[in-house]
Amino acid sequence: MHEVHAVVNGVHRSASVPARRLLSDFLRHDLGLTGTHVGCEHGVCGACTVLLDGRPIRSCLQFAVMHDGAQITTIEGCGTPDGGLGPVQQAFRDCHGLQCGFCTPGFVTTITAYLEENPSPTEAEAREAIAGNLCRCTGYQNIVASVLRAAQLLDGDDQTDGRDQTDGRDQTDGRDQTDGRDQTDGRDQTAPGAGKAHR
Repeated sequence: MHEVHAVVNGVHRSASVPARRLLSDFLRHDLGLTGTHVGCEHGVCGACTVLLDGRPIRSCLQFAVMHDGAQITTIEGCGTPDGGLGPVQQAFRDCHGLQCGFCTPGFVTTITAYLEENPSPTEAEAREAIAGNLCRCTGYQNIVASVLRAAQLLDGDDQTDGRDQTDGRDQTDGRDQTDGRDQTDGRDQTAPGAGKAHR
């Protein structure tokens, strides 16, 4: 057994673990921080992403003993000191950026680190920033909106709700409003005879 010490979410923590204990299991089972989720266990999905000395890593691919003395931030450390939602978490709430929520901790940590380096991303940059994380529910549109909204919140702008109308898409439901379809009934309004009464 090996004693692993780390500063986790600003608090000194330690546990005695086997040499092959994964960092994700160290966080979840030894420290009780179950917000870090384990999905694919191959470093592909990004659900287990945590911040190691401020940089995102896949905790399911790292042994805990490799990071003795490190500073680690999990989803539990992304909030405010008084227990409220942090800017990225608030942005996900504002923009409906999650559904089942399983992937959300990995997205929040990834975006937190990204916005430290790029505080004013474009929509294309936001898409690239989250490209390494998988979500099976949302279709990503509202997650992209969450990145942009988080950037606004970090910049001190809390006047908008994160819905970006510049590309014609309503970020609350991800449907494209510029393709000619009447979203209320799904009929294509650009087809011949569209809009005429049926006889």
